[in-house]
Amino acid sequence: MFDLNDVNAIRAADRHHFLDHIASLPQQLADGWAAAEAIGLPDSLRQIDRVVIAGMGGSALSGSLFASSLTAECRLPIGVVRDYDLPAAAHGSKTVVIAVSYSGNTEETLAAFEQARERGCQVVALTGGGKLREAAHAIGAPLIPIQYPSERRATLGWSLAALLNIASRLGWVHRLKDDLAETLAVLGAWLPELSAESPVMVNLAKRQAGQLLGRLVVVFGAGCFVEVARRWKEQLNETAKAWAALEVLPEADHNSLAGVEWPDEFTSKVMALFLTGKADHPRNAQRIQLTRHAYLLAGCNTDVLSARGESTLAQMLSLVLLGDFMSFYLALLYGSEPARVPMVAEFKAALANNS
Repeated sequence: MFDLNDVNAIRAADRHHFLDHIASLPQQLADGWAAAEAIGLPDSLRQIDRVVIAGMGGSALSGSLFASSLTAECRLPIGVVRDYDLPAAAHGSKTVVIAVSYSGNTEETLAAFEQARERGCQVVALTGGGKLREAAHAIGAPLIPIQYPSERRATLGWSLAALLNIASRLGWVHRLKDDLAETLAVLGAWLPELSAESPVMVNLAKRQAGQLLGRLVVVFGAGCFVEVARRWKEQLNETAKAWAALEVLPEADHNSLAGVEWPDEFTSKVMALFLTGKADHPRNAQRIQLTRHAYLLAGCNTDVLSARGESTLAQMLSLVLLGDFMSFYLALLYGSEPARVPMVAEFKAALANNS
């Protein structure tokens, strides 16, 4: 089995330096905020009554994390579209559609951007280039460049911080720069403990990866931690190349809880992970403990992972950082290549050939 205490082996297996991209989350947040700060935003964006974020994969997740972090305060409805078509309500100049695509060539996002333009919505583009940049330039739409070369899912911090900057500058929420500063401090303080140089004994990400080996992982989250749980699920899929599922509390207690009986030999192969923090509703915090107990009684393996920080943003991103490191170390334990996702790339190529 791969030795997670062997730093040289970790670096040798990480041929594309993916671990460095994971560790860059604090710097990405700072740079993404600065990049958005430098872009002018039209005053008309202060008159909107609806926000729609269009994206796929990691780009969509930045929108989901953004929306979740603002739910308790922002009075504007924020929707995230992971498809070609916008909802019928996204229509007219009171709606802003923010299209997020690292490559700029994501066909679903391009279709949504064009539909927004045709419907008379205000549009903003957040992209590293491609057709989306060209389309934004052609109509003079605000364009925030993603200037961080990496795998698309490793640019989460950049695109999320840019969205937070937009919301803060336009007055949708309170001044988020203070929350960002706390988040950077929390992440910076945790990074040494999660790094390759940190031994398994004191490295939560490495220890957790060892617990997940050979198990189907089900990640539970409530409230603002639902989209963090989604990030864990997606990173387990894409980085570790492992099966993983997402469950949302409290809804899971009304259905999924009943589905742990059969097949009876399956439960011992399940690891139920519960993400929690100070931002949880008190009743959901109780649900997490009771739900975990129910899964333990059913014969499943379980664990609870707690966020760090005081602000919602810091809590969410502290768990994002932990999950990203954990998925990387699990990839090494499985012998998977962490950075590349060949099955997804091959599927996109096959879809393009059938267009």
